[in-house]
Amino acid sequence: MMNEIKHAIQDDYPDDFAWCYGCGRLNKEGHHFRTGLEEGNTVTVYTPKTEHTALPGFVYGGLIASLIDCHGTGSAAIELHRLNGGSVGDGQGPPRFVTASLHVDFMKPTPHGVPLRAVGTVEKIHPKKFKVETEVFAEGTLCARGEVVAVVMPETFMQS
Repeated sequence: MMNEIKHAIQDDYPDDFAWCYGCGRLNKEGHHFRTGLEEGNTVTVYTPKTEHTALPGFVYGGLIASLIDCHGTGSAAIELHRLNGGSVGDGQGPPRFVTASLHVDFMKPTPHGVPLRAVGTVEKIHPKKFKVETEVFAEGTLCARGEVVAVVMPETFMQS
């Protein structure tokens, strides 16, 4: 079980698409979520910061939703990149996804001060649309479960 992601799909996003508050490597204020592969599943590992506190000792739910959201779009990018013959860390620009829908269920309070592991499975539901089921664990305990429907980012997103 990895504690850090060595090769993340977000590392290969072109600079124009690397500004997301959750996973954009160029956003100085962002979370810098990084999604990779482990034993056939997508994985994001993140340790919440002090400012992500809901109540003393527990993580703010909005951070968990953001983790599931960016894990979902990153996972979809990994899957479509793989289907197109690419792989994480190959230096090729993978497809960029946006969220069509996000659903989060909080299973247990998420303890603060430990790494969170988002583990996902990806299902293709259309050539440009993927469903990602994600479970978030803290020290092996399932704390949240979510579903993201991610779609390939429309070209109109980059028009001024």
